[in-house]
Amino acid sequence: MDTNRLSKKVEAILNSQATKEAEAAQIYLSYGCWADAQGFGGVANFFMRHAGEERNHMMKVIRYILDRGGEVKVTAIKAPPKNPKNLQECFEKTFQHEVDNSNAIYEIVNLAHAEKDWATYNFAQWFVKEQIEEEKVVMELLDKLKIAGGPKASDESLFNLDKYLANAPDHAELPREASEANPE
Repeated sequence: MDTNRLSKKVEAILNSQATKEAEAAQIYLSYGCWADAQGFGGVANFFMRHAGEERNHMMKVIRYILDRGGEVKVTAIKAPPKNPKNLQECFEKTFQHEVDNSNAIYEIVNLAHAEKDWATYNFAQWFVKEQIEEEKVVMELLDKLKIAGGPKASDESLFNLDKYLANAPDHAELPREASEANPE
């Protein structure tokens, strides 16, 4: 008896997403190594923590496929992009990567909706929420770098930004958590 509760299309797009999450982990790992080599230990710490988070996302997708009776296909991943030239480019590339990942999640949501696969649709909602948070975290990095002077930031400003990122929260407050008493 076939117990697979996923269509071939849904199974394929979820396997593709697991690969994207593995690639994201490698990108963050690569940027973390680059940042450390540039002397940005705090930035490196931030990216290393996020590399682990992306691997956890990959495991969520893999576990979901398996729990729905599907077949996981572990495939090769692309090499990370070349090292950025500076922190501005690093954070911009990180933001674009997160936007691309959000779009991939939306494709899963759209396919699940079209197929009336409500289990997968519900599962994917966690990732939609996560991507709102991921994009906001990187937008805040870009804002902080802009305040520090952007590509022309002084060494002192970069030092302070690096020190902040060493222990910065990995999560951002989401709009659904805002209230009159707590607008942030």
